[in-house]
Amino acid sequence: MLKQFGALPTEERARMMKGRDYLWCLTNILLDREEDLGRLCLGCRSRALEERCPVCGQATRQRAEERDNAAFDLDRFLELKGGTQLA
Repeated sequence: MLKQFGALPTEERARMMKGRDYLWCLTNILLDREEDLGRLCLGCRSRALEERCPVCGQATRQRAEERDNAAFDLDRFLELKGGTQLA
């Protein structure tokens, strides 16, 4: 986040930030991104959500929202949520 604001961790303004300040900034960054995506047509939105190579810009295999989180246990989640297990 400091990279986005062009601040070094040693700068006074960065040292004075508390956890809630970082949370506030991150929340607003995410809301701004969601708002920007909401203004796109479906085709452009789909392309904007594609995972891209940072060097050449070529689309990689999966979109960011399709990646699996290997650490996520769906059965445990459903159990804690009060739903049913998959099997």
